[in-house]
Amino acid sequence: MAQRITIDPITRLEGHGKIEIFLDDQGDVANTYFQIPELRGFERFVVGRPVEEMALITNRICGVCPEAHHMAAAKAADAVYKVEVPYTGRLLRELLYMAFFATDHTTHFYALAGPDFIVGPDAPVADRNILGVIHKVGLEIGGKVIQMRKYGHQVVEMIGGRKVHPCTSIPGGLTKGITEEQREEIEKMGRWAIEFAQFSLQAFTDIVLINKTYLDLILGDIYTHKTYYMGMVDENNQVNFYDGKVRVVDPDGKEFIKYSPNEYTQHIAEHVEPWTYLKFPYLKNIGWKGFVDGKDSGVYCATPLSRLNAADGLATPRAQEEYEKMYQTLDGKPVHQRLATHWARLIELLYAAERWVELATDPEITSPDYRAIPTATPTEGVGIVEAPRGTLTHHYWTDERGVVTKANLIVGTTNNYAPITMSIKKAATNLIKKGHVNEGLLNMVEMAFRAYDPCFGCATHALPGQMPLEITLRTPDGEVLDVFKQFVD
Repeated sequence: MAQRITIDPITRLEGHGKIEIFLDDQGDVANTYFQIPELRGFERFVVGRPVEEMALITNRICGVCPEAHHMAAAKAADAVYKVEVPYTGRLLRELLYMAFFATDHTTHFYALAGPDFIVGPDAPVADRNILGVIHKVGLEIGGKVIQMRKYGHQVVEMIGGRKVHPCTSIPGGLTKGITEEQREEIEKMGRWAIEFAQFSLQAFTDIVLINKTYLDLILGDIYTHKTYYMGMVDENNQVNFYDGKVRVVDPDGKEFIKYSPNEYTQHIAEHVEPWTYLKFPYLKNIGWKGFVDGKDSGVYCATPLSRLNAADGLATPRAQEEYEKMYQTLDGKPVHQRLATHWARLIELLYAAERWVELATDPEITSPDYRAIPTATPTEGVGIVEAPRGTLTHHYWTDERGVVTKANLIVGTTNNYAPITMSIKKAATNLIKKGHVNEGLLNMVEMAFRAYDPCFGCATHALPGQMPLEITLRTPDGEVLDVFKQFVD
């Protein structure tokens, strides 16, 4: 008899989601659905607001990566007003962003992904969390993780005005700069962050890479997909999180396209399915061929591993060494094993920390020339940055007053929705046989999406005009006066 297995809620992610697994009469997987039931609707309610407010409004989409939305929105507003941010303004924005990146990658590796490797995928549920990780590795390492997050948030507050939901980026630059005293403190914290990143990579080697069971899991077929890979690069095709062009390579590692932010609509389209609020972006020049991988499918991936696959290297020396070590260990580029994303994430953590120090020691970082006043009539603009979870695009259309008339967001996790769906199905198909299911196996199915570090709080869209909604109108005493419904059975 056919069986239905529901994992709801899925765990250790940002936002909400559920996995539906359908077994056939033999107890093998017939199909899976990865559903996102929540809806945020930011693209609609920012309409009618001044574009300079977008960096303040859209960073409320998510409490995990508000800095990413803050930066993408600010860059889009720069483009709307056709204003060039002064050199010091760009330095300060990127410095804030590097501190954020290091903090966010630390959070995912230790708190969200770490329990699967450090504690073990089959460990009791009560142990598969950050407390279980600290119990396994010791309080001292737990203290380092907290210290890394503290330093990152301090830098964000110094430059961005608040530890969470920064507020200083505006069209043309920032509202304030930093003092020499702050610069010295930021540099000191950045040098500590480099040591922490190197420590984390060594811990990954000592705990994961020397463990044959874990290594076999990483290199095995269960979590492997051959897709296109996306990431932002500089003029040397090296990884850059804050600025550059978006580069896409094919499953063989050859460059497929490279585009500027304002060209994204020529290359990216979005597919809709009726069973989820999230859209499925794909490469327009190939087309939507369904949930399949390979060179003939328009499915692409945008993750830390994707960024390394799409680039020719990293611009900082220690991170470049680790980049070369990873690809040498995994037999060259590109790497298709999705669990290797955790390794790539730590290499990016080291890059962000090194870049943090480079920016903090630039002689121009304390210059008062951190903003240019916009003078052009606002029209339309696109801003792109790399969020920790993938390429983040903000696109705004405005009237001549700078009031938003239309907005489109393609966020990091949205890029990855199709490959996540494919990874979940492949993992479930390989792990669940003849109806044999246990909690450990279901957690290993969840590991398929966890490698992508998904954030569904900011990723969701609505099917136009089809949002299920139920409103109950009550008196102060709780008596039901009326019930309004749309698209609800």
